[in-house]
Amino acid sequence: MYVTRFIVPLLLAVLVAGCGERDPELDSPVRLEGNIFGSFYQVTIADPLTRSQAEALEEGFVAELDDVDAAMSIYRDDSELMDLNRTPVDEWLALSNALFEVLAVSQSVAGKSDGSFDVTVGGLVNLWSFGSEARPQEVPSPDVLAERLAEVGHDKLELDASETRARRTGDVFIDLGGVAKGYGTDRVAAYLDAQGIEHYLVNLGGDLIVKGYRDEEQNPWRIGVEVPDGSRQVAHHTLPLHDISVATSGDYRNYFEAQGQRYSHTIDPRSGMPIEHALASATVLHPSNAWADAWATALMTLGPDDGLRLAEQHDLMVLLLVREGDGWATRVSSALIDYFGIETLADIGIDVDD
Repeated sequence: MYVTRFIVPLLLAVLVAGCGERDPELDSPVRLEGNIFGSFYQVTIADPLTRSQAEALEEGFVAELDDVDAAMSIYRDDSELMDLNRTPVDEWLALSNALFEVLAVSQSVAGKSDGSFDVTVGGLVNLWSFGSEARPQEVPSPDVLAERLAEVGHDKLELDASETRARRTGDVFIDLGGVAKGYGTDRVAAYLDAQGIEHYLVNLGGDLIVKGYRDEEQNPWRIGVEVPDGSRQVAHHTLPLHDISVATSGDYRNYFEAQGQRYSHTIDPRSGMPIEHALASATVLHPSNAWADAWATALMTLGPDDGLRLAEQHDLMVLLLVREGDGWATRVSSALIDYFGIETLADIGIDVDD
């Protein structure tokens, strides 16, 4: 009997120690990464986590991303978006809240940017070899280009918020490539918030959202704005951030060349042509990455002057890198100056006139 009294606590101690070994606390920060949407995800968490907690979090947010893919991919015949693209013209289709929300954001930015962002541009994107049709990389003929351009127009997509439904009023092909990844980033962040995670950085193929701080000293997360030459991944500016999202659109990675000319993957929905101007990249800070993603694409389409005017008009926090000789000039919006302050901008290499 006396033996039993001592053996039981000893067994409990062994079991507790064993559990600790099986579920150790991980070194902070914890990085979870993998592939999604034909790209990558990297989620960095500064909260203390055990291995099983980290695994459960990754399983949870990957499920969120799988839901986004099932709703919005143009590379899956069974996606909800492809159902909409196949639905006969003028016929309403009931949508999930997720797809409706992304379409609503898209239509709002399309209207505010005079169509420089337009998710009905999918037919043109395919024509220029950057979409799901996998066409050869060649310059389309003027006649074919005119036919595809006639099919584009955000006014040919109608939304009914009262019934959460949509219809195409023209034979448009909707491509959410300029906004769905941003929405996916928001979904991961919302999932982490719901799990009580307070300090994280979500990076979904270059679309980012940060919350809290990166360490116990409350240092901000540091987000690099790349040198826009496509040959190296080096930060031109490094932004100290917390509780904000960041999206960058650029013309320096995805392009093709034909007959000695370079064609950007960013297609101007108004002309049907790849962009040709001095703006190399547009970075937008916004509470929502879906909005940041859409706005960055709109600004990239417009170019440096019209893009900055649009940013000022809508009080957007924007950083533009503009080609200037063999280098780049940085232009920022008033809202970005107010957000960081002139002194902080000077510290990260951005001079702003008083």
